[in-house]
Amino acid sequence: MKIVNLCEKGCCPVVKIADDHVEIGEEDNLCVLTTEQWETLKQKVISKEL
Repeated sequence: MKIVNLCEKGCCPVVKIADDHVEIGEEDNLCVLTTEQWETLKQKVISKEL
């Protein structure tokens, strides 16, 4: 699993990328995306649709 911290202070949510899903958020406030949903989200951000 790859973990990406959104800030250096450790107070921001993290993105955890696993082989079959992606977790975004923090304890008690977590969004779990399938790999397909994650790819869709990435493409929308990259294309500046979001």
